[in-house]
Amino acid sequence: MYIYLFSLLGNVTSTAALGTLTMLMSAVGQNMLWGRISDHYRLRTQLIVAGEVTAGLTYIIVFFIHRFYIDAGLNVVAGLCLITGLAILEFFWSMSDVGWAALVTDVTTPKTRGNFVGAINFVMSIGRMTGIILAGVLYADGLGFRQGTIFYVVSVMLLIGAIIMWLVSRTIQISTTSDSRTTATKVRDKPAENPKLEAEFSYENERAFFWFLVALTIVILGVASIGQIFPLFLKLNEGLHASDLEVSLILSAWTLGGMSASIAAGRLADKAGRTPVILSGLLMAAATPLFYGLAPNVISMAVVYGMNGFAFMTLQTAGFALAGDIIPEHRRGRLLSRYNTVMALGWGPAGLLIGGPLADFQTAVLGATARTAYINAFIVSSMLIISGILVFAARVRKADRFSRLAMT
Repeated sequence: MYIYLFSLLGNVTSTAALGTLTMLMSAVGQNMLWGRISDHYRLRTQLIVAGEVTAGLTYIIVFFIHRFYIDAGLNVVAGLCLITGLAILEFFWSMSDVGWAALVTDVTTPKTRGNFVGAINFVMSIGRMTGIILAGVLYADGLGFRQGTIFYVVSVMLLIGAIIMWLVSRTIQISTTSDSRTTATKVRDKPAENPKLEAEFSYENERAFFWFLVALTIVILGVASIGQIFPLFLKLNEGLHASDLEVSLILSAWTLGGMSASIAAGRLADKAGRTPVILSGLLMAAATPLFYGLAPNVISMAVVYGMNGFAFMTLQTAGFALAGDIIPEHRRGRLLSRYNTVMALGWGPAGLLIGGPLADFQTAVLGATARTAYINAFIVSSMLIISGILVFAARVRKADRFSRLAMT
């Protein structure tokens, strides 16, 4: 989509606005509306089905509007319609994000949550790889978007998923109610005999979740700040000078590393606790950007970037499990919406506001070479992640004690 948008707009900043606007609309939808509806009406599967159906139909509408302007020879207007339409689509599609996050938390217990989330992330990684390959085949130099093939395929897949979820929704609702009560009972067993202890238990968890989001925000900004310039770094003549196929190999290594991390991190998080697993992922995420400028060839870069994918998915798997452990049941929709919003910071704003300007300033004002500017941006990325680690270690570690308490 970014490549196709750039062919219509011819401007990097306008093209990057897609990720920023869709992230903002998703955040507004989840935090202002869908999270509250989920908690108030106890809706999970209904939000998923409604979100997927709405997204599937809206993709087709957006395609036809953009095609109208393409046929009229107004490519820039067509590109802006895509950005605007997909941002509006994301506002409604985000109800599905809330539904999934709350549902996964509902149907798991603290003893099994990490392993279950890891399995879901593994399936998600397979889907991502499949989607990349399918989109590459269908793209056909932009014809896949221009003629609507990709839009049609995406819409059909979304509608099929919605139908499957609708068919099994009654069973899931029954399981959700049962498992939620079981989980809530286990979490409250410790302090239930004393209202003051129960209040303290809830207060400590919510405070830990707040600081967890602060730490996670810093980390995600650090990780995502170099996401848009990393492929450019790979293509530099004074660096690896990687071909398109080699760039694809390196980027695919990130997903493969994440796939292997999903299962391992989930199991370890259930056995050893969330904090040590999250810290190990954070440390690896902070270290790997420092090696990007040292990798002598494509294979070694693929290995390093694969380790970065392993680190990020370790954080995502164990982090979601920790969030599910410490969020009070009656506020799952709203607080998980905030968690989703923080994770969505990687869609575009970080690169647009941090990594890109930092690199441009060095080359345009300081006269640095592109390679030097990118390597310095990688160092800044690591420094941001380390800052997030310090916040996590200082303010969030206590949360793992409470999550262990819930497991017993």
